[in-house]
Amino acid sequence: MKTRAFGSTGTEVSVIGQGTWQVRDAEATATALQEGIRLGMTHIDTAELYEWRGGSETMLGGLLSKPARAGGTLRDHVFLASKVWPTNGAAKKVAASCKDSLVRLQTDHLDLYYHHWRDGPAPLAETLGALADLKKAGWVKHVGVSNYDVADLDEAKSILGPGNLAANQVLYHLQDRGCESDVRPWCRKNGVALVAYSPFGQTAWIKDRKRLAVLEAVAKDAGITARQAALAFLARDPLVFPIPKAESIPHVQDNAGGDASLTDEQADRIDEAFPVKAGLRTV
Repeated sequence: MKTRAFGSTGTEVSVIGQGTWQVRDAEATATALQEGIRLGMTHIDTAELYEWRGGSETMLGGLLSKPARAGGTLRDHVFLASKVWPTNGAAKKVAASCKDSLVRLQTDHLDLYYHHWRDGPAPLAETLGALADLKKAGWVKHVGVSNYDVADLDEAKSILGPGNLAANQVLYHLQDRGCESDVRPWCRKNGVALVAYSPFGQTAWIKDRKRLAVLEAVAKDAGITARQAALAFLARDPLVFPIPKAESIPHVQDNAGGDASLTDEQADRIDEAFPVKAGLRTV
């Protein structure tokens, strides 16, 4: 698995990571995640919200405490990200949420801690200020935001200061490329990594047969699968880090090929079949 600089953090992160939203089978997911780590997909994403929707943090804590072949535990070899629920945005609640996540994840720090989305009762300055304090205290290495549009990003930058926002995690897949019109350019200008969640779409795989046929034809030309081509198209931009979820070894092995390279001609064919439509959806 290829790695590259994560925004302006100076940290190298795997091009393709692994998500943990809506875990249905914790044991199967843990097995798939471990295989993904073995294949180099060491960017692992979770959230306290996911704990309530499948026990993701607890599952990860058990997995990452296992011994690693390279020494230490698996935790020592991954870039681990979690998120605070906006309802817990008050300063004391942010600290308590982070502590609870650390306990469930069986670790003493997070590599990245996100504000899950722009909402909640606390002023944004209080929430992001609390995240910055966690960084100063060593509980988290980097601060990120999720589902932020350009106006939100401008406000976050003004609160945190230039160079202190590591990433923005947004919905980004072939059928929803809205972030390319505004959010992605903002992130590029400000050295902020763009993490793509649900990179295959939030519901069913591509249903439009004509578009799917184009993707499959490009994949065949490139010697990869259609899903690998979908990931490779997003990841062709060095700013972007897709984090697909997998609950089986075959699926995670397929995802691991998403760091493949596409030619300009192949990317252009996908671009034409899946045009950009402005706008950013949030969850």
